[in-house]
Amino acid sequence: MKKNRSPSRAFALCLALGALSLQGCIEMAVVGAGAAALSHFDRRATGAQIDDEGIELRATNRVSERFGDKVHVNITSYNRSVLVTGEVPNEQAKTEIEKIITATPHVRSVTNDLQVAAGTALSSRAIDATITGKVKARFLDANRFNPLLVKVVTENAVVYLMGIVTESEANQAVEVARTTGGVRKVVKVFEYCKPTDSICLPREKASAGDAKK
Repeated sequence: MKKNRSPSRAFALCLALGALSLQGCIEMAVVGAGAAALSHFDRRATGAQIDDEGIELRATNRVSERFGDKVHVNITSYNRSVLVTGEVPNEQAKTEIEKIITATPHVRSVTNDLQVAAGTALSSRAIDATITGKVKARFLDANRFNPLLVKVVTENAVVYLMGIVTESEANQAVEVARTTGGVRKVVKVFEYCKPTDSICLPREKASAGDAKK
């Protein structure tokens, strides 16, 4: 005789599905909260943050349309200054890619650190992602500066540091990154400010200072 499905099992299944749906909502909320926190501590103007996203998208698309899979190029924009890393087959491609990025709207400057070499393997890129995560985690553990102020990019075990920072913050970030396992070299692509500059003050103090003027 065929047994009927237990009502309690069906109820448990419904609860499980509901929990999965709720988890998705919670994750979205956490991501949104994280983005808000990043925006609050970011020393870039809101317009620059928006421009950076547009620069990366447009420049990546233009390079991809021109070269396809013949090159491996990563484009990172911070405060409208662009870092380009990866591997290209020859110097001509390296020069042309820099011109494409320079011609992208809102770009102020380009740091071209493309290497004339064969593209790195997927395993190497996975290691780079791991190194980036380790550096960010060590920034947090060190508690020497606000880790949200420094952007970390890793290419073939070379760590690039970007951000608007004081000299002290830059030195501390370099020291932590340099002593992280797997890092071959650290390259600074910082913009510098003085601790007394309004851009380097905490947001609350900067806003209060502007209000007094």
